[in-house]
This record gives sequence, C-alpha cells and structure tokens, in this order.
Amino acid sequence: MKTRHFLLTLLAAAATLVAGHATAQQQHPIRLVVPYAAGGPIDVTARMLAERVKDALGPVIIDNKPGAGGNIGADIVAKAPPDGLTIGIAATATNAVNPWLYSKIPFNAATDFAPITQMVRVPNVLVMNAETARRLHIETVADLIRYAKANPAKLNYGSGGNGSAGHLAGELFKKEAGIFALHIPYNGGNPAQLALISGQVDFNFDNLATAAPNIRSGKLKAIAVTTLERSASLPEVPTVASTLKGFSIDTWWGLVAPAGTPHDVVVKLNQAFVAALNAPETKTRFASLLAEPVGNSPEQFGSFMKSELAKYEKVVKATGAKVD
Repeated sequence: MKTRHFLLTLLAAAATLVAGHATAQQQHPIRLVVPYAAGGPIDVTARMLAERVKDALGPVIIDNKPGAGGNIGADIVAKAPPDGLTIGIAATATNAVNPWLYSKIPFNAATDFAPITQMVRVPNVLVMNAETARRLHIETVADLIRYAKANPAKLNYGSGGNGSAGHLAGELFKKEAGIFALHIPYNGGNPAQLALISGQVDFNFDNLATAAPNIRSGKLKAIAVTTLERSASLPEVPTVASTLKGFSIDTWWGLVAPAGTPHDVVVKLNQAFVAALNAPETKTRFASLLAEPVGNSPEQFGSFMKSELAKYEKVVKATGAKVD
C-alpha cells in the first residue's frame, strides 16, 4: 500500500513538473521582427495579428528593425535560431526586389526563410491627374496606350524614386504595353503624388491606400488597379490585366521563419496566424487600411514568393536601377 502511495505521489510530481515546463515554454515570447519603422501599414498589421494570436501562441513581441530598405531586419530573421521563437515579415521589397536592386545583400531570399503565410495584399493603382485625363480623353488603360502610341515621347510618369514600387510598375507597364513614357523620380511617394496632382507628371502607379483620398475627392482619376482581380475597395475600377493579360504588380507582405524551422512548428504558427487573418474583426480593421488579408498555406506562400522573385529580376534588370 505504501509502495502504491509512493508511486502515485511520484507520478503526480512528475506530471506537475511536465505541466510547469510546458507552461514555461508557452509563456516564452515569440519575437516578430518588422524590418520597417513603427507606425507604417506593415507595422500596424503585424501588431494587430500579434494581439489576436496571443491565446494560441502566447505573447508575440514586435521588434522594429528598419534600415537598408528592410534588409537589416530580414537578415536578423535569416540568421536567428530556427526554433520558432523568432519570426519576421517578408515583403515585396525584402524578398523580391532588393535581391536584384542591391549589389550586395546579407541573406539569400530564396533559401534563408521558411514561409509561414502571406498576410496582406495591397493593390496599387494606375492614376492620372483628373484634368489631364479629361483633356487627353483618357478613360481606360486602352485609351492611355492608344494615346501613348499616337504621341510618342509626350507622356511622363512619376514615382517615389529609382527602384521604388511605382518605378518598377511603370517600367513593367511600358514593357507590356509597348509604349514609352519618361520616368521622373521624386524623393518619396508623397512628392510624387503632389507632382501628379499639380500636373507636373501625367500618370503614376501609386499605393491604393495613399491614392484613395485624392481619388475620392476627384483630384485623381483611377484608371485601373494592378491586381489580377478587382479590389473590394474600388470595385468599379477595372484591372490592368483586363487589357494587358497577366499584368500583376501589387504590394504584399507575410510571415516567415528562419530556414530549418521544424515543419510542425511552422504548421502551428500558420494555423494561428491564418485563423487571426480570417477573423471578421481583422478583415474590418485591415479594410480601413485598404489592405486585403490573404492567409494561405506555407507551400502556397513559398511558391508565390519564388514567382515574385523571378518576376522582379526581369523588371529590375530592365530598368537598370541600382541602390549601391
């Protein structure tokens, strides 16, 4: 009887020890590295999700590591231990554009990360100064292409700088449409939009979230969105792809872990974050940023990033853009 009581006591103690160890592990915070400054849309969406997954994963601490176009933060994730306790944001710039834009980059975008899930897609939009569009009788993408071909070298477009998303979108558009338009780089997206509003340039490819207020006020005319499907934020605006088949160049970001992170850990992270992305509250809050939540499998996100890396290699090389 005493032996049985001793064994039961020993088993209870062992169970308590195991439970305590598991609790301690669950309470160990996950570090989510955001390779951009606090306050921007990527940071805001990361913080929203960190709050929503805390019941499933425990605390998730946001660690902003901006610099070098996102390369500093991405490199921290690439070189972190593959234990699931450090994850990060992969974005259009860090994982598709920068590998071709920078002559030297401290990580390999193709091999140094384990995809978790795509978080967000933010459509870009082809916009014109509304008065310019009326004067040139341009209502559609086809009208713009027709005018450009009939009036070679008369059109120009602005962007936030050489190698920016707007620059690359403009160059891809020119290539696919078979037209010429002079690129005028500005020091940031806001100056580029002001130049468009004031009539200094004819068209821009802008982030929908940035352009929307001036579209709604009537200062800018939305010609088309750059996603393959119409945006829920501007459902009446057609896609560039409806005229130029396959044209797709939008802004995206998602979650990655260091390469070598165990598959079961990646699956657990994926399930928690996809559930958070699919929550009605998340969709409502993201909609206020004109950001569309995605939430897909690690395999789907990995395949998507691979295709984006290949796409931007051609686009960046065609522009000749270099940062260093």
